[in-house]
Amino acid sequence: MEFKNLTFEKDGKIAIVTINRPKALNALNTETFVEIGNVVDEISKDNEILVVIVTGAGRAFIAGADITEMKDMNTEGGRGFGMLGNEVLRKLENLEKPVIAAVNGFALGGGCELSMACDIRIASSKAKFGQPEVGLGITPGDGGTQRLPRIVGTGMAKELIYTAKMIDAKEAYRIGLVNKVVEPDDLMKEAKDLANSIAVNAPIAVKMCKAAINKGMQCDIDTGLSYESAVFGLCFATEDQKEGMTAFVEKRDKSFKNR
Repeated sequence: MEFKNLTFEKDGKIAIVTINRPKALNALNTETFVEIGNVVDEISKDNEILVVIVTGAGRAFIAGADITEMKDMNTEGGRGFGMLGNEVLRKLENLEKPVIAAVNGFALGGGCELSMACDIRIASSKAKFGQPEVGLGITPGDGGTQRLPRIVGTGMAKELIYTAKMIDAKEAYRIGLVNKVVEPDDLMKEAKDLANSIAVNAPIAVKMCKAAINKGMQCDIDTGLSYESAVFGLCFATEDQKEGMTAFVEKRDKSFKNR
C-alpha cells in the first residue's frame, strides 16, 4: 500500500511508522488521519509484526492537527474532524500489538494525543509536549481531555489543558507522561531495543496483557480481575505457554511461535 503522508517499514519483527509531512511539522490533516488508520489495518493483519514504533520526520513528532484545514470549519465540520481523529487514534490504541511512540520533537495538540494512544512513550531530550487548543479557541479534539488525566492525573491534566502550557521532556517525565528521556541521537535505538525486548516474549501473552490492562483502566477492579482470570486461563490453550514453561523447567532457550 502506498502512502503520501507517512512511511512504513519493517525491521525484523518491528514495524516503524513515520509521519512524514516535515514542511508542515507533520500536522495531522484528514488525509494523514486516513493513512494512519490504513497503516494500522495493514499492521494488524501482518503476523510477522509484533511491535510498532511511531515517530515523526524532521524536527517534529506531530505539531498538532492541521490548523489551515480546521480554521474555516463550522460546527458540523469540526465535529466530523474530531470524530475521525478519535476513531483513528482509538484504532491505534486498540491494536493488539504494543505501540511505542518515539517522540523526536514537538508533540502538541493532536501529536500529544496520538502519543497518548500509544502504549509507551520514549522522548528525545528535545521533545516538547502540550495541549494548546484553548489558545486557539477550541478544546482538545482527539482524546486529550480523556487520556491525559488517565495518564498524569486530573489536576495536572487540567493545568496543562487550561493554560495551554508547553512542557519539555524532563517535565513530561516528571509527571509520568513519558516513560524515558534519551538524547536525540539515541532515540530510535532506545525505541528499537525496547521493541525487541518485548518481541522476544510470547506474542499472544503480550497481546492479552495489553487487552487486560486497557480494559481494566475503564472498569471497576472486580470486573478487571475477572477479565484477567479469563485471559490467564486462555493462555493455557496456546502452544507458547507449553513452550515457555517447558523451556523454563528444562533450562533451555525458549522458541515462541505465536500460536
